[in-house]
Amino acid sequence: MKQYRIAVVVGSLRKESFNRQLASAIAKMAPPDFSFQQVRIDDLPLYNQDDDASPSDPVQRLKRDISASQGLLFVTPEYNRSIPGVLKNAIDHASRPYGQSAWAGKPGGVIGVSVGATGTSLSQQHLRNILAYLDVPTLGQPEIFLQAKEGLFDEAGDIGPASRKFLQKWMDRYVAWVKKFAD
Repeated sequence: MKQYRIAVVVGSLRKESFNRQLASAIAKMAPPDFSFQQVRIDDLPLYNQDDDASPSDPVQRLKRDISASQGLLFVTPEYNRSIPGVLKNAIDHASRPYGQSAWAGKPGGVIGVSVGATGTSLSQQHLRNILAYLDVPTLGQPEIFLQAKEGLFDEAGDIGPASRKFLQKWMDRYVAWVKKFAD
């Protein structure tokens, strides 16, 4: 059976991040031929084009992790109606130097959770615009705009019963999306 390795980019550094919890919980809903690895972005220097010729070890690690994957999963909060700076920094690092993007051609999915009523709808839209430019074919439907409410996660940290069926449908579509591009 072919194995699919998914690089998970969580756009939050907060230890108790809802999005990190979502990334871990939704990964458990995937079939056994899918494995999810959260890539580290908290130690990346600020992107500076002057460093393209000699990227730091954390940047090289990020690009290796992405290159070794068959798919991408972005799990992001919404900061000031857009993506967090740390996520944009990671995207910029792995897309450079020009013509050497680790993102290109990797099928992606975008989800997120926020305390706001509209979830992460605007940050996801901004992220989708960036990913389109970077040649990341991104799953369009279903969209997931989750509001962090009691019951989203159960006591074990898994997806709660009220959201499980909805998120399983998303995961099933995401799995088919990745297989479509990775096979």
